[in-house]
Amino acid sequence: MPHRDVVTYSSMISIYVKEGELFEAERLFQEMPDRNVVVESAMIDGYAKVGRIDDARVLFDQMPVRNVYSWTSLVSGYCRVGRVDDARKLFEQMPDKNVVSWTTMFLGYARNGLISDARCVFDQMPEKNVVSWTAMVKVYVDNGRLAEARELFDEMPYRNIYSWNVMILGYLDGNRASEAIELFWLMPQKNMVSWTTMVTGLARNGLIERAREFFDQMLEKDAAAWNAMITAYVDNGSVTEAREVFDRMPDKNVVSWNAIIDGYVKNECQEEALELFQLMLLSPVKRNETTLTSVLVACEHIAEIMPIHALALRLGFESDTSLANALVSMYSRSGDLASAYLAFKELVIKDVVSWTSMILAYSNHGCGEYALQVFAQMLRQGEKPDGITFVGVLSACSHIGLVGKGRRIFNSMSLAYKVEPKAEHYSCLVDLLGRFGYIEEAKSVVSTMPPSECDEAVLGALLGACRVHNKIEIASGIGEQLIRLEQSGSGSYVLLANVYASCGMWTDVCRVRKLMKEKNVKKVPGYSVIEVNMRSHLFYAGDQLHPQAKELYEMLQLVLLPQMKDMHAHSLLTELNGTKTH
Repeated sequence: MPHRDVVTYSSMISIYVKEGELFEAERLFQEMPDRNVVVESAMIDGYAKVGRIDDARVLFDQMPVRNVYSWTSLVSGYCRVGRVDDARKLFEQMPDKNVVSWTTMFLGYARNGLISDARCVFDQMPEKNVVSWTAMVKVYVDNGRLAEARELFDEMPYRNIYSWNVMILGYLDGNRASEAIELFWLMPQKNMVSWTTMVTGLARNGLIERAREFFDQMLEKDAAAWNAMITAYVDNGSVTEAREVFDRMPDKNVVSWNAIIDGYVKNECQEEALELFQLMLLSPVKRNETTLTSVLVACEHIAEIMPIHALALRLGFESDTSLANALVSMYSRSGDLASAYLAFKELVIKDVVSWTSMILAYSNHGCGEYALQVFAQMLRQGEKPDGITFVGVLSACSHIGLVGKGRRIFNSMSLAYKVEPKAEHYSCLVDLLGRFGYIEEAKSVVSTMPPSECDEAVLGALLGACRVHNKIEIASGIGEQLIRLEQSGSGSYVLLANVYASCGMWTDVCRVRKLMKEKNVKKVPGYSVIEVNMRSHLFYAGDQLHPQAKELYEMLQLVLLPQMKDMHAHSLLTELNGTKTH
């Protein structure tokens, strides 16, 4: 523009403020030759919304002329940053107040938890409109004070649809569905939001059949209503019914597809989720980051994960944090740590889940050094670890025998990071200490830890360490304590029996096995899983159930075992020759 006037500048600055581009708004404001109360008020509002309340106050104090909007913007800003006293003082100094000013003040009190003060300001208002009445009702609803909300609602001289919806939603969120239904039928006019609120609210209260009744009674249904019913069924575990609603839906959007795909994944119907995703690819609806994240969780094989990753790259979603986190977890679960690290490394914004996923990936696959390197990078980046992060880090220390480092990290949890250790952290520490022979110290940890956190995993870790290091007396006491736990599984009994057997205490072995029979505890057999042509095959010890069992055993006896013997013999010979050479 060759010439810009105050209106042009004001318009541009207002747009920047509205879009949150305060730096650009400030730049134009500084170069503006003449300013007026409109643009100055807009800048005060912009400063207040981003928490720069002192800058807003400096500008406010410099204004030669102020209007009710500039006063109200600064009052709102003070409330937003929690400086309620400053807001009140400024509010009391206002020469002219309108209904917006009064509403801003009582909502500021409410935002800071001062509900009684908010009500006092509301009661002092010289005039109230439907917005202020509804705002005060919503304050009560949001704070769970439904009786006061309903009392005020009944006093309202005029109610709009939003007022009714606020009160109905309050009852539904408060698990008072019968009162919500009663109020809904008293409502003189209902819109799509009212009906959809009832559908979602009733489903959230576990009344899925009542939700369906309201859904079927809707004369018109928009996408939000259809999606609400699909989500209601999904959350209830009724995937078949959710699919039936989805198939009937005339115009499906990305939310609809995401809801049903995620529903299949959550209910462990991975094949159906992937099949539906294939249908989505043929539809005109565009996929988003949420779609790909849900589909990734359904993948079980590298061959399924990689096309999803490629699609994410093609669509430009590789920088989405949730999607990248899912990629790291799924690649890790499939054993492809290189691809997991690639997805992690390309992530621009890493959150605590990103770092933790990569740490767990390395730790779960025995790569303790790499897990600790990632943890060190995480701390350097200023990201605060959580409880799950420390499980991965402590496990990594256990894998590579860093007892001292493990101790220090465990002690730093509550002192440096305000993360209180739970059972899983104590289990990792006990396993670390016990694995490398610090049995007495591990026993001391168990005896001094909070009793509420002393579960089967902690005691099992100590018992396993006692067996390895032949601490029979300690093992016996821990084992007996373990099998007294009602939730104790077969592993505890078997481990204790093996401890007794290792030192010839056969009477105790028989006693433990008898206890297993009396309590109907079944030993879970070990198994192996291999993947061939994108199909998983599971084998138990001595398994004869596989349809190709005969061919498998023939291959094992005639080909594989002789090869294994030859390889073992060659290894021994190489070792002997190496010894002679030295």
